[in-house]
Amino acid sequence: MLRLGVLCLWRRRSLVFEVPAKNLGLRKVASGVSPPGSTSPRALNIFDRDLKRKQKNWAARQPEPMKFDYLKEEVGSRIADRVYDIARKFSLALDVGCGRGYIAQHLNKETVGKFFQVDIAENALKNTLEMEIPTVSVLADEEFLPFRENTFDLVVSSLSLHWVNDLPRALEQDTDEIQVNYPGMFELMEDLQGMGESNCAWNRKALLHRDTMLAAAAVYGEMYGNEDGSVPATYQIYYMIGWKYHDSQAQPAERGSATVSFGELGKINNLMSQEKKSQ
Repeated sequence: MLRLGVLCLWRRRSLVFEVPAKNLGLRKVASGVSPPGSTSPRALNIFDRDLKRKQKNWAARQPEPMKFDYLKEEVGSRIADRVYDIARKFSLALDVGCGRGYIAQHLNKETVGKFFQVDIAENALKNTLEMEIPTVSVLADEEFLPFRENTFDLVVSSLSLHWVNDLPRALEQDTDEIQVNYPGMFELMEDLQGMGESNCAWNRKALLHRDTMLAAAAVYGEMYGNEDGSVPATYQIYYMIGWKYHDSQAQPAERGSATVSFGELGKINNLMSQEKKSQ
């Protein structure tokens, strides 16, 4: 089964989300840009960031970009759910590699005061989705963010950082897996292009021969194909979480301040039964 690694700045539980292909013609899910080649001195230079900008701009210019938004919509909603799990309001938040605003559209004013959305593709920022919260769009490369340290209370990112060169080498966490069934390998490749997720590695092959592609599609279908003729692709989503300390958040009690010992917890059912009987 083909597995595609993608990265989100968030971390939480692990689960598998599978999308059946009932209709084989559909895929369903149940400022300033850095100059080309510029990066930090110690970073690995694996990806062509200028090419990635062009790919994302091309995808955002298409007449029906929502046709390819299913994965980003799904992951954006999952990240928003994790923001709601935190019992506090964030006055100033940042989305790194926001695309068309897949996270912001799921947030409300009670949770986030103002939301800065940063992306390398100007066309994505011009074609954002409708949202309730106040937003500020900033054209910038994820590797060169134009903000001072300690500016934001919350930072999130969805399906963007996997194309960044300057990341820590080890990013091993518990993951989400989203499985999408496609009519075939070529439909998967079409959707990746439509998402702006085509390969931009410097060592990529500029052209694959037609016979090679047909042979790969045949092998893929034979090895991993479903009974209905579709082929699965699994997107591995990496989550991490981090937010700024605030006095409104619950704090741990002082050591020794507990009024009930752990030894008493085993008797809680008996105590509750007695209380119900007395009522």
